[in-house]
Amino acid sequence: MAIMKNQEYTVTVEGYSGEGAGVARIDGFVVFVSGALRGEVCRILILKVLRSVAFAKVLEVLSPSPHRIAPDCPYFPRCGGCTYRHMDYAEELRLKRQRVQDNLVRIGGSAVEVEEILGAEETLRYRNKAQYPVSPEGRVGFYRGRTHEVIDTVSCLLVKSEADAAAAAVRRYMQDFRVAGYDERTGRGLVRHVYVRSNTKGECLICLLVNGKRLPHEAELVERLREACPKAVGVVLGENTRRDNVILGERYRTLWGADRLEDVLCGKSFRLSVPSFYQVNHAQAERLYAKAIEFARLTGEETVLDLYCGAGTITLALADHARRVLGAEIVPEAIADARENAARNGVSNVDFFCGDASDVAAKLAREHLRPDVITVDPPRKGLSESVIESIASMRPERVVYVSCDSATMARDVGRFAALGYEAKRACAVDLFPRADHVETVVLLSRKTPDDTIEVDLGLDELDITSAESKATYQEIKDYVLKEFGLKVSTLYISQVKRKYGIEVGEHYNISQKENQKVPQCPKEKEDAIQAALEHFAMI
Repeated sequence: MAIMKNQEYTVTVEGYSGEGAGVARIDGFVVFVSGALRGEVCRILILKVLRSVAFAKVLEVLSPSPHRIAPDCPYFPRCGGCTYRHMDYAEELRLKRQRVQDNLVRIGGSAVEVEEILGAEETLRYRNKAQYPVSPEGRVGFYRGRTHEVIDTVSCLLVKSEADAAAAAVRRYMQDFRVAGYDERTGRGLVRHVYVRSNTKGECLICLLVNGKRLPHEAELVERLREACPKAVGVVLGENTRRDNVILGERYRTLWGADRLEDVLCGKSFRLSVPSFYQVNHAQAERLYAKAIEFARLTGEETVLDLYCGAGTITLALADHARRVLGAEIVPEAIADARENAARNGVSNVDFFCGDASDVAAKLAREHLRPDVITVDPPRKGLSESVIESIASMRPERVVYVSCDSATMARDVGRFAALGYEAKRACAVDLFPRADHVETVVLLSRKTPDDTIEVDLGLDELDITSAESKATYQEIKDYVLKEFGLKVSTLYISQVKRKYGIEVGEHYNISQKENQKVPQCPKEKEDAIQAALEHFAMI
């Protein structure tokens, strides 16, 4: 039976998609049903039909799930901020844990079990950061799902009350002084976003992101914001004239008060600027970092590299358990905050580097730094292949991967497996109750042959030069590029190493998928890699 658009069907919902929609089948054809719960019998309307799947909405729930509840927000489901206000929290946690497990198996090819999901004690007003988009007409709220249409939102159940108060004050200011909101289609208008960051004391830092250098009646704006938010510590103007969807500004100017907000996390005091990354759920962030430290298995003697360190939150937490911790982050303001935060807390066994994670990892690899443990907490897009290769080339014993997107994390788990790192433990932590995302912590351990005993010796213990020592993958790549003008992958290097009997780890060059074709190193590149191995006295 062909599935037709605008036709009604009665279906039984079998489970959930990766985005939380119900999954049903009509004569074997998969249909994603927005708003449907597992086990329900629903009358649905087909909205869109593709080659292999269809999309539908619920017209009537004929047999409701025991987990269905009445939404407690008047904006749900129009507003795209929440996904699960129609189900109880127990079902949401079950769904999220299963999603992480499915991604690890299907995308990552891993057999590791998600041991548990750590649910939140508080599911209301837990977000310590709110970013309200502003429409050209002056609406201040959140986007309708899958659109850039702003839903004017007076009260959001995810954010702190002071954030709603600041948004309301900006809304009135724009109306009274006829200040235009930004129109992304034309690039005109001033106010783009209202940004509010809060701490555990109820204090907040307010920032307006604008398409220009200033706003009319700035003094009146500040006065209104201070009246609406008595515990505000500062009001900042962020300049953003880019023609894209980036929220944060290029430059910042303080209109009043401080340009940073103080907070305490994991027993450490932090000063946070507007651009600094900081987990939005304070209570759950502490549980997330505790789990990451548990997975790292630190004894106090290790050197740890923390990539994507932000304002140094994980870095400083790790410093209590390691000999030395290095943090890397691309945002200069965040690195400045991280260094200041280390000094404020009297933490002396940390160093911070500003730069792209790939460049920093490659730089440290070239300097023969071999961390015992590497932690990563990348953005939703996950790690680039070059970062993964640089991490593997430093041969840490363990990699602790913290992720806010289990799909890209699972993809990267598969990439790490090809370079000799196996997922050993996994845990989900719900930092985003009622919303779609979930955090995951995965422990990756380096695989070594059972019959090999590894001995680490410093160069000062051996009478050899650095060119005669074992080169990293990055050093081999750099040599081949410099001498032959060729770019070679870690995969090709591992193939040539195997050919000459050099051990590369059990999982190098082994696909995790059945019948997958592995590309073979071309002759020209093989000769160049061979020359590099000879240069480094490895063959």
